[in-house]
Amino acid sequence: MKETPMEMKIRSKMLPGNLTRDGFLGDDTRELNEIIADDERLLTKIGITADEIADRLEYFYDEAYNSFEEEIIIDKTYKIKLLSVRGKILCPFSHPAGFPKGMITFTNLKYNEVLEWTPLNIHMIRDHHFFEGRNSTHRLDPEICKKLLF
Repeated sequence: MKETPMEMKIRSKMLPGNLTRDGFLGDDTRELNEIIADDERLLTKIGITADEIADRLEYFYDEAYNSFEEEIIIDKTYKIKLLSVRGKILCPFSHPAGFPKGMITFTNLKYNEVLEWTPLNIHMIRDHHFFEGRNSTHRLDPEICKKLLF
């Protein structure tokens, strides 16, 4: 389906150098609605929702935030640390609020695999079902999220 003018405007904000240095799309050339639809199909296939993933990401973010930027281990399985940065970043989908800058580094000790995400990622997954484009810096693949976060 052809992108609407609004989707084209959003896509332009997602390009490198607009809101972030690396952008949100990686090397993905699909239209925005196609990126989201493909991830929604994947979510259905693996039996999890965007809200469930966003809830889990937010849970770990809150735990890391409450640790005052100290690395912590939860349930002997999850190692998390928040790197907080001053300022806020805007949502490329044009929400009026800014989101705190910062990065969660999360390690699932059982699999020895690492995920990194930002507060903006949580919002984009929950409100827009947008996990970012292929090979983008902060792409959170739904299958990997299900494996490591739950």
